[in-house]
Amino acid sequence: MPGPDQTIPPARPVIGEAEIEAAVRVLRSGMVVQGPEVAAFEREFGEIVGGRHCVAVNSGTSALQLSLLALGIGPGDEVVVPSFSFAASANAVRLVGATPVFADIEAGSFNLDPEAVAAAVTPRTVAIMPVHLYGLPAAMDRIMPIAAQHQLAVVEDAAQAHAAAVDGQPVGTFGDAGCFSFYPTKNMHSLEGGMVTTADAELARRLRLLRNQGMEQRYQNEIVGANMRLTDVAAAIGRVQLAQLAEWTEKRRANAAYLDANLSGVVVPPVPARYRHVYHQYTIRVSGDRDAFQAGLKERGVGSAVYYPTPIHRLRPYLTEDGRVGDWKLPETDRAADEVLSLPIFPSLTQEQLERIVDGVNTVAGAR
Repeated sequence: MPGPDQTIPPARPVIGEAEIEAAVRVLRSGMVVQGPEVAAFEREFGEIVGGRHCVAVNSGTSALQLSLLALGIGPGDEVVVPSFSFAASANAVRLVGATPVFADIEAGSFNLDPEAVAAAVTPRTVAIMPVHLYGLPAAMDRIMPIAAQHQLAVVEDAAQAHAAAVDGQPVGTFGDAGCFSFYPTKNMHSLEGGMVTTADAELARRLRLLRNQGMEQRYQNEIVGANMRLTDVAAAIGRVQLAQLAEWTEKRRANAAYLDANLSGVVVPPVPARYRHVYHQYTIRVSGDRDAFQAGLKERGVGSAVYYPTPIHRLRPYLTEDGRVGDWKLPETDRAADEVLSLPIFPSLTQEQLERIVDGVNTVAGAR
């Protein structure tokens, strides 16, 4: 069996010499905040979202929170979100004083079920927050008509889906705002950071005010804002990563195609026709004892991870006042949380490592 130092990790962030050199270059320039790198990063990121306005911020969570604030969403409002997501999706709703309303997911995609979204709309609903989970776009062709019918805003959580698309249209260009994350394990990163994309110039201006203490000109505060700016050091790293995103994405997709063709005994991630999956995670379904399955992979030198073992509606901040899970009917969400397991899919995987992943999964699955 491979030793611990030979185990293939679930993810492997890239921090190469080019990223280090970019950071050092900015540090030596002395212009580390509100300098030219952020503006250049925004402009270049705009090229992968159809030329939309881009507003860089300090995290993906900030991108979500500021988007909701810029849209005027707050106390008394409801936002439909999936419970099967990272907690930031619902946290952003709570942080602006609004109420997250959880809707179930589709069995195949792990993304919001449009029928569940429609059923969750109430007179207090003001927005829908689809999450493009694992790098697969949500069903935007079916969600957007629901939003239009009820005059709801749409804030896309695209934190895991850089360059994913439906019918060639990139995520982050369907709704009023698209929110991306540049955390180190994402398909591209800036160490920490986020981006909001929008077609609305006035919304983009409001986002810029909100991220910078409510001012465009120094000491000329127009609204109450926060400090959620991206540093120029982070932006310089993000620019280096963005230049490699297309190549890395194709490598992830090729790795996924190999796993699709060779894995057995597990359910591989289905991809609807016309959808471009960018495989932030390669997530299989495992029936039976998932912990034992994961341990079996580890013995064979294959790392894995569970995203996410506890749906948001079961996390402590979202329980009722007396500590109970609310009256949510989310069977597919609960089933996914019990069955999902993400395998290594990062771009630098070698053919030998891919073969070891296949051998490990097929061996463990075959022994069950």
